Order: sequence, then C-alpha cells, then structure tokens
Amino acid sequence: MSFTICINGQEQEKKPFLDDFRGTASITHNGISLVPSFSLGDPAAIFDLKMTKGKFSFEPDMRFALEGKPWSFLFWFRYKAVQKERFSLRVGAHPAMNFRTVNIIRNGQTEDLIEARRYLAAEIVPNYKISDKVSVGAYYLRGKGFDDGVKQTNFLVLNSSFTNLFISETLYFNISPQVYYLTLDDDEGYYAVAFITLAKKGFPLSISSILNKAIDTEIVPEDDFIWNVSLNYAFGGNRKVRKPKMKL
Repeated sequence: MSFTICINGQEQEKKPFLDDFRGTASITHNGISLVPSFSLGDPAAIFDLKMTKGKFSFEPDMRFALEGKPWSFLFWFRYKAVQKERFSLRVGAHPAMNFRTVNIIRNGQTEDLIEARRYLAAEIVPNYKISDKVSVGAYYLRGKGFDDGVKQTNFLVLNSSFTNLFISETLYFNISPQVYYLTLDDDEGYYAVAFITLAKKGFPLSISSILNKAIDTEIVPEDDFIWNVSLNYAFGGNRKVRKPKMKL
C-alpha cells in the first residue's frame, strides 16, 4: 500500500492590472500643438504617458511652459478597433483644457490670471503597414470648444512613416512626412509637416524635430513656418523610442 500526498503551496501568480505602462518626458525650445500650425512660442516641458489594458489605453498628455505655467492637458481614451498584420484602425476621444494668461484689474491693481478653456474631441486613425519600416495612413480629428475661442475644429491628415532607418549599427532615425487640411470655424488652411527623430538603439534619450509649413491658408498663424527641436526621455515598457506625436 502506498500513499501519495500532493501539496501545492504556491500561490497563483497575480497578473498586473495594466498590460503596459510607458511614457516620454520632453523639453523643447518651442512647444508645438497637436495641430502643428500653432505653438506656444516659448520653451515647454511635455509629459506623454500611456497605460494599456487589452485593446484600451489611457494616454494623458500634459504640457507646461518651462516657467511652470500649464499650457494644455489632454486625457485620451483610445481603443484598437482593428489590429491585423498590416492594417490597423484606432478610435479615441478626449476631454481637454487649454490654458492662457489674461490680465484682470482687481482692487485697482493689474493681475495675471490663468484661464482654462474646455474642449472635447474625437479621432479616427486608419493605418496600413507596407513593410516593417514603411507605413501610410490617415488621421481625422473633430473638436468642439465650449468657451471663448474656436468652437469647431476639423483636422484631416494624410501621413507616411519611415522607421528604423539605420545610420550605423546603433544610430537610426524615423521620419514622418505629412500633409493636412485644417478648419477653425469658418477659416481653412492647407499645410505640410515633417516629424523627425534621431535615436540610439537601446538608449532612452532621443532628439526630435517638427517642421511645419503653411501652403495656402486663411488661418492667421504666429508664423507660416514653425519648427522646434526636442530632447526626449523614454521610460517604462521596453524603452523603445517613440516618434513625436501631434497633440492638441
């Protein structure tokens, strides 16, 4: 007669709540908006986070002037509706606040007051992967403002992306040339923009630049050519360098 005693003292491994958490912290000499025809016109710090659970992600984007004043807060909720080998489709929406400094007179004295303006926007983003390094796609955003300023925004982008273009065994760059159509209430404009990133494989720091040129526009920008250079630090996840994204 024999006895077999099985003792399982191991607790089932607990899975983390999030499938992935990563982010990028950037410093730039000129903060540029998601709609790249507009900029802060001053140095800025940008914090871009991404928390993923299944097909859903929450992606807060917080921007500040380097002096500490808030510039814009966006709280993206995104969903991967389609994820095939070559074709993907993402949809998303966000509430947002855009901040500006206004002068008021209180008790006979002039004071600076930070005013928040509220926005709500939705996006749809189809993308087709031609190869491991080349993809083409589109981006459409519809925005609504609830306070003073622009009430209706339409932002349509046709884009291409060339990634992991190696300069050497460790250095590589990404480039994304794009054209877009923008309407702000009754005004419209056509623009071209390029996003460029220079990075080192396995290194969390990268340098990126945005170059934006007005082609034909009724919208009065600060300048018909806007550009910046940013220093980016990627953290979390597998520490892949992320391309600079357009954020409103």
